[in-house]
Amino acid sequence: MKRFFKTAMWIVIALIFIATFVFLYLNSVPGKTEYSIVKPKIGNIEKTTVLTGKIEPRDEIDIKPQISGIITEIHVEPGDMVKEGDIIAKIKVIPEASSLSSAQSRVESAEIALADATSKYERNKMLYDKKIISKEEFETSETTWEQAQRELDAAKDAFLIVKEGVSKYNAAESNTLVRATIDGLILDVPVKVGSSVIQANTFNDGTTVATIADMNKLIFHGKVDETEVGQLTPGMPMEITIGALPALHPTAILEYIAPKGKEENGANTFEIKAAINVDSISELRSGYSANASVTLSKVTDVVTIPEGVVTFSGDSTYVFLLKADTGEKQEFEKHPIVTGTSDGINIQIVEGLDTLSRIRGDEIKKTDRP
Repeated sequence: MKRFFKTAMWIVIALIFIATFVFLYLNSVPGKTEYSIVKPKIGNIEKTTVLTGKIEPRDEIDIKPQISGIITEIHVEPGDMVKEGDIIAKIKVIPEASSLSSAQSRVESAEIALADATSKYERNKMLYDKKIISKEEFETSETTWEQAQRELDAAKDAFLIVKEGVSKYNAAESNTLVRATIDGLILDVPVKVGSSVIQANTFNDGTTVATIADMNKLIFHGKVDETEVGQLTPGMPMEITIGALPALHPTAILEYIAPKGKEENGANTFEIKAAINVDSISELRSGYSANASVTLSKVTDVVTIPEGVVTFSGDSTYVFLLKADTGEKQEFEKHPIVTGTSDGINIQIVEGLDTLSRIRGDEIKKTDRP
């Protein structure tokens, strides 16, 4: 009995060894490979590229004050439409002590001069009425008196301008009133009542009180890679796709390509601008992210094949034509071709193929035995 179990064990080991050998042998034998067959077709190929960017107003103006001070009134908010000359905000002037003191001193001097001129004028008038002095001497004192009056008025107005920024002779055009310089839409009001603002000068750009844009003139502002910029020319049509408004597809005309590129993340890109043409732009807002689709080249009624069946090797381009198919084996031969426009899926065949050609396609089956 013991001998029987020992013999059975050796038989099992031998069977396992033989089965392993057969398995390894069968897997080492190459299987038959079968390929799908494709034929060239007559079709159209359109090569396009998609540019990323955003929607911007052509004219976006920052409104800055003409004097420094504190905002006391704001008459608009983002989204309001304004006309040129409309009041946006009002500023209270905070005068400098030295300027205020100088203006006050001018007023006091003008008052002293007027008092002196008045005294002389009244005295000379009395003397003239009594025929004691000549008419010429009287008229001289009268002129001096009138000039002293005007000087006092001018000094008081200058003091008022320094103190409050308002002239009593031209209050409507006061520098304390910040006005719109164009017709348009208020995009932003970055200040609040009580905010300090400064006027633009040599050392400072000044405080922006509001930003206004003409929303009837919008552009697509984007970037294009250096590999494609050479294929773009001003005047090319574009179709704009806006992520926030998928149903709206305005068209645009390319009008500007930057002459100099900028390096970003290791790649050179060029700035482009395109004028948007849309019947209704009430839904568009400044800053919307958008993509622009541009047709770089297009051919119609040409011989095409799937680009995946084309082999590129250096300067050579070729496909594998079916030479024979016995059912058990497919035979192919290497065949050179000349290609043209490609859309990434199909490619144009300029020379080397006709619609009767049978070309090796994708591998469709592998068998475990030859």
